[in-house]
Amino acid sequence: MSKLLVLCFSLGYLALLFGVAYAAERRSAARKSLVSNPYVYALSMAVYCTAWTYYGSVGRAAHYGLEFVGIYIGPTLLAPVWWLVLRKIIRVCWQQRLTSIADFISARYGKSAALGALVTAVCVLGVVPYIALQIKAIAASFMTLTGGAAGSGATDTALYTTAVLAVFTILFGVRSVEATERHEGIVLAVALESLVKLLAFLGLGLFVTFGLFNGLTDLFDQAAAVPALRRLFTLNGAGVAGPEWFTLLVLSMSAVLLLPRQFQVAVVENVDEDHLRKAMWLFPLYLIIINFFVLPIAFGGVLRLGGSGLDADTFVLALPLGAGRSWLALLTYLGGLSAASSMIIVETIALSVMMSNHLLMPLLVRVPAARPALQPRWFAYLGRVALHSRRLAVVAVLLLAYAYYAMVGRQLPLVNTGLVSFAAVAQFVPAVLGGLYWKGGTRRGATAGLLLGFAVWFYTLVLPTLVGPGRLPQSLLTEGPGGWAVLRPFALFGLEGLDYLSHGLFWSWFFNIGLYVGVSLAWAPTALELRQADVFVDVFSRRSLAEEVTGWQGHTPLPDVRALLLGFLGKKRTTQALRTFAARFPDALPPPAGAGADPSSAHIATADPRLLTYAEKLLAGSLGPASARMLLSSVAGAEEISYDSVVGILKESQQLLEANRQLQKQSRQLQRLTDELRQAYAQLQALDQRKDEFLNTVTHELRTPLTSIRALAEILADNPDLDEDERQRFQLTIAREAERLTRLISLVLDLEKFESGQATLDLEPVPVAALLAEAAEAVEQLLRDKLIVLETDVPPTLPALPADRDRLMQVLVNLLSNAIKACRADGSGRIRVSAAGTDMASDDATLLTLVVADNGKGIDPAEQSRIFDKFFQARHQTTRKPEGTGLGLAITKKIVELHHGRIWVESQPGEGARFYVELPLGAEYTVESSK
Repeated sequence: MSKLLVLCFSLGYLALLFGVAYAAERRSAARKSLVSNPYVYALSMAVYCTAWTYYGSVGRAAHYGLEFVGIYIGPTLLAPVWWLVLRKIIRVCWQQRLTSIADFISARYGKSAALGALVTAVCVLGVVPYIALQIKAIAASFMTLTGGAAGSGATDTALYTTAVLAVFTILFGVRSVEATERHEGIVLAVALESLVKLLAFLGLGLFVTFGLFNGLTDLFDQAAAVPALRRLFTLNGAGVAGPEWFTLLVLSMSAVLLLPRQFQVAVVENVDEDHLRKAMWLFPLYLIIINFFVLPIAFGGVLRLGGSGLDADTFVLALPLGAGRSWLALLTYLGGLSAASSMIIVETIALSVMMSNHLLMPLLVRVPAARPALQPRWFAYLGRVALHSRRLAVVAVLLLAYAYYAMVGRQLPLVNTGLVSFAAVAQFVPAVLGGLYWKGGTRRGATAGLLLGFAVWFYTLVLPTLVGPGRLPQSLLTEGPGGWAVLRPFALFGLEGLDYLSHGLFWSWFFNIGLYVGVSLAWAPTALELRQADVFVDVFSRRSLAEEVTGWQGHTPLPDVRALLLGFLGKKRTTQALRTFAARFPDALPPPAGAGADPSSAHIATADPRLLTYAEKLLAGSLGPASARMLLSSVAGAEEISYDSVVGILKESQQLLEANRQLQKQSRQLQRLTDELRQAYAQLQALDQRKDEFLNTVTHELRTPLTSIRALAEILADNPDLDEDERQRFQLTIAREAERLTRLISLVLDLEKFESGQATLDLEPVPVAALLAEAAEAVEQLLRDKLIVLETDVPPTLPALPADRDRLMQVLVNLLSNAIKACRADGSGRIRVSAAGTDMASDDATLLTLVVADNGKGIDPAEQSRIFDKFFQARHQTTRKPEGTGLGLAITKKIVELHHGRIWVESQPGEGARFYVELPLGAEYTVESSK
């Protein structure tokens, strides 16, 4: 294929990435983020799938079969626990403004500059070869696609690729001195590249499976016919032992969390912790899909190109080219370019920040302490140096990677180099996990463990790679240095039988973990280490800056702190930061001099310790935690507080927090009591209103018969010669009104007795059938007047009911009267009264249930619980005078309850009502009797 065509497509694709990144940056500046969603976040994490996945996995599968899957099973198994581990790392970095794995480890162990520099050195030495293999992949794929031979052409291609990626990274990855600023352009470009490499690899897989072969069955049948491929169908046949498989799982789990590029996209670029919820299943799904066709492509390459002498890493491009599918090969090449370039860009950004913050800045921030007069100008100078140093670091990292590729990397397979880099990053596991979950870890322990672990990693895994290219003698592997066989890199201290990777990981972790734990237990932590341990381990229980124990003492002028922030953040950002601080802690800054004054312009003698802690975090986002602390110390002149002081502060802080929790608890209890009192007061108001309405109704009921009696009496007195018949009619009316008045007064008196608990019962055996017959007689005239049919159903074997006969009669008459009022007077009214024993034991009933049912207008369900309220009817009267006083059902309920029974109603509007009265048949209850 024409080099010019491939070059144009490569530049066009990179221009597309530039456009996407530029659009994302513009949208971000307009506060319309394109990357603030979980799908872009999950796709950006797929930067884990580099050229290794695209080319190296196929090459690995061609030689070792299913062994390559271990690199992807590890992250898949780890993903479900991200919510416990990765979310905790994200929360810590957000609170402490950490921007890299070096920041994280340095901040955890006392903000140690030396430890941060060590972590940075490990990352650079461990990851630069990994970047080099990406450059190799781009150069090799370009030469394969264009038909060129390896040599100077590939080297030139690698150099040009390195230069273009350096420009892209500087433009969109190193914009400002504040490293915590998110790179939305980079993130969206990486997400797009993840889609491109996925679609390209799937397209190639479908072509190989269904274009070159007749599906998976045909492909695997042909592979099974070749002995060299048939043995790759199982792990044992491929020669992959248990320790090697376990090592691959452990290394991949470590890498997906701690590789600088993974830390960058998963932690630093995270905008919402909840995005992890989707990434926990989307990212593993991505890994499964992109690796689905690795084995078919590898077997197809061996079957079609096995005798051509091609490197198995190139099968991805050689297969479509050999079949005459140049455009498919070009698409596949672009997928590989995506896989490699995305890794290079993100990895380089992360390393450049680490190199600037932990190698250069700790040296420069010491100057203000030695030359106080230079402080204001030096602060502004440091801000520019930090930015330019990161840009230079991008170039330096890529040049180192290119140099490694040119000298050594061209002769090494992709996967081997990647696994060695994974093992380097795995040296951070003890310090990171120990720092997250063990407060006893110390700076000395972490430093000693990392130093020896990294030294053993370099000796057992990196030095042997220099033997092949001829940089070191072969005797180093066979005889050991100086003829000491016990120090052979692949059989250290006589340990044999393990593959080189498992061997190197075992010894490096053995010394790393051993020294980390041992030294941490041997030496007590410093005061700052104790404070940081508390912050990291208990991060989810800390809510704000106010809850942190400050490590600053002494007197620091506020203008000096402001000048320091101005040098790194600029005037606008500093003013905004101080306003935010003043809003959160209004007591920490003095009141403004006048209305509308800027809080950042306030001048006080000393800065509040909380402000120093806040300023330290702001600077940590630009310089790293170690440099930020040293720089602020040069301004504050603060001395390290003692262990006993920190313990005292911690105890005092815990006491204050406990007191605060108790106050909050009491406040909640007081609020609950206030709500209850407010509710009770509302009920009393409603009760008082209903009482007034009731008194009005009773007064009206009393006034009516009294008015009638008075009027008739006056007529009789004024007309002595009134006709006898007329006189008798008036006298009968007076008697009926007097009886009505007496009955009303009796009801009121009865209610008062029930309310005051003075009512008594005269118990006697009452035949239920006879009682019902007597009640029916009492309302017989009312039934005839409204043409209502009354039905009764009482079993003859029902035992006598121990009750007060007169009171029970009052209940029945009242229920029957209410039923009569509810029925229509057109001859359609029906009332049914039934009685039955319930809870039968043999032939003995323990409860009597009386039911009075009518087919009247019914009762709304919302009012059924209130009809027994003595004030209910009076409260709901309208211009039409209600029938009765509304006391009948209230007194009925009191009588039933006095008999230790209960009454309720079941009804629907328009379907009648059924009143249930449940009374005990036995003598289980005791009441006062007048007998």
